[in-house]
Amino acid sequence: LDQSELETYWANVQQSLEGRPIKALAAYGKHVVLEGPDVEGVVIAEFPSLQDARDWYESPAYQAAAKHRHRGAVYRGLIVEGL
Repeated sequence: LDQSELETYWANVQQSLEGRPIKALAAYGKHVVLEGPDVEGVVIAEFPSLQDARDWYESPAYQAAAKHRHRGAVYRGLIVEGL
């Protein structure tokens, strides 16, 4: 939708992750969509717990960055509890 908004998001999202114990497992690598609508990219991040993921997502720092992501592109986001 707006490349400049996405660039602002990417420039600011890192600040929201500082001090949080997360591990990037995948980020915009090759992917195959088997069902449902195609996506341009996928990011998978591992957090210590579901609550840690929610705390990050709902943090003021992430929400400040996320408004630019919403203006820049159509996204789907979800949190999945691991095993």
